[in-house]
Amino acid sequence: MTLYNISQTFLKHIVCHWSASCQWTRSLAVSHKLYPCRGLSTDGSAPRLRISEDSIEVFSHVYPRDDMTNVTAKILSKVGSQLHNWPHHPLWLIKERIKDHFYRSYIGRTGNPLFSVHDNLSPVVTVEQNFDSLLIPPDHPSRKKGDNYYLNCTHMLRAHTSAHQKELVRSGLDRFLLAGDVYRRDEIDSNHYPVFHQMEGVRLFSNHELFARVENGEELSLFESGGRRTPQKQETHTLEAVKLVEFDLKQALTRLMRHLFGEDLEIRWVDCYFPFTHPSFEMEVRFQGDWLEVLGCGVMEQELVCSAGAGNKMGWAFGLGLERLAMVLFGIPDIRLFWSEDERFLKQFRLSDIYQPVTFQPLSKYPPLFNDISFWLPTEGYTENDFYDLVRSIGGDLVEKVTLVDEFTHPKMKRVSHCYRVEYRHMDRTLTQEEVCIIHRAIEQAAAKELGVQGRY
Repeated sequence: MTLYNISQTFLKHIVCHWSASCQWTRSLAVSHKLYPCRGLSTDGSAPRLRISEDSIEVFSHVYPRDDMTNVTAKILSKVGSQLHNWPHHPLWLIKERIKDHFYRSYIGRTGNPLFSVHDNLSPVVTVEQNFDSLLIPPDHPSRKKGDNYYLNCTHMLRAHTSAHQKELVRSGLDRFLLAGDVYRRDEIDSNHYPVFHQMEGVRLFSNHELFARVENGEELSLFESGGRRTPQKQETHTLEAVKLVEFDLKQALTRLMRHLFGEDLEIRWVDCYFPFTHPSFEMEVRFQGDWLEVLGCGVMEQELVCSAGAGNKMGWAFGLGLERLAMVLFGIPDIRLFWSEDERFLKQFRLSDIYQPVTFQPLSKYPPLFNDISFWLPTEGYTENDFYDLVRSIGGDLVEKVTLVDEFTHPKMKRVSHCYRVEYRHMDRTLTQEEVCIIHRAIEQAAAKELGVQGRY
């Protein structure tokens, strides 16, 4: 039996056994009607989203299910929401501040912005777009089914906005910003959510553009033959070109972060590894006494640039998380709040100007409820992200956090058991233990049938 069937069986059970006057029951009954599952859209229309035993339909495209299919109705209902395009949403505010900075900082001779912005691309991409186009090896752990949402073996919900880099460069763009929703299976706590939003930028340079301001720049070149890869450069790039691109990248991002956080911001760079850039860096900023990682970046792999038809250029790319910046800049403590439709939350960000200072004022903090679940793991095939995804599918945003509190190996049976503590909290009201018990029981039964665990309840 599939998770699709399991979750729907237990959702119907919950709706049938809870009082019709229960607020959560009413919303559950509406949001989990199977045909169709609807996300939200900024123009008021609902995108066509449908999940069935044999196929998944997203934006009028039908994808046959196969052994890789693992996207759930709960996740599919988020597709098309585009929180980053909702005017006055905190994610929109961060996106607009970044966009405005680039528009003001990079202006052509005619006065037009040099960077184009793309924030409405479909989150459904091919596996080739998401991985192969970015030179991610076939055996790289980031491809795992346990970490991604696959529609089938050829299509998936993008795990990063970089999935569109190649197509945008191929279209002839050499300066662009890209924003969108991305999807990853992950742990459950106040900082992680299976849908979040990224923004990234790409800038390419021709030989003339990079060396125009360098003395005797006409004698310099982006590329060399017979070079070798070192920690400082790729084999095809000259060291002079890499140092100039790296300087331009770090200068651009330093200006961006000081634009967002303030001119006195302390910044440091950490060397790191990404399959699609070399050299690669992470930027950390000192905020309220702590060093925070805010973005990753680097010199684009030339193989990627060449495959996109721009082999006579080289460039840089960066990517950042909008939620992370918004949580830090606005003091938002829980990532689930970005999906809130509570007017007390939304009205705090209806600003007359995108740069108007705003600090999140906490809503009433309703008390949490805790329930534990223990089970023996199956001999093979179990991953924690499968369990987290099942919990999200049934408990939704009522689940605030899931923590592994105990792991036990039976000395004779040689079997492993896990005990998880599930923390429930409603953002708008106080939950009752009765409500939580029904959800928790549904999670226990679904875990046994879908994941093959044996309960120790």
